[in-house]
Amino acid sequence: MPVFGIVTPTVAVVLLIVALIIFGPGKLPELGKSLGRGIREFKDATDTGDDKQPQQPSPVQTAQAAQPAPESRPAGTKTE
Repeated sequence: MPVFGIVTPTVAVVLLIVALIIFGPGKLPELGKSLGRGIREFKDATDTGDDKQPQQPSPVQTAQAAQPAPESRPAGTKTE
């Protein structure tokens, strides 16, 4: 008989019977849906969590941002 951590097949059956007694047959599908939705949202949040952190600009981008943009003037105009 395979053992998956603490929850053996016998323990799983007993837990399902206890849950059925406590919540009733009408409430169990709703609880399963909400549990699955919560797990899915948690996985989505942990998978995309790294993408939401701001990236630090590279030294080249920082240097380019620090330099003012050259002024553009029409040809033939004098600067004062």
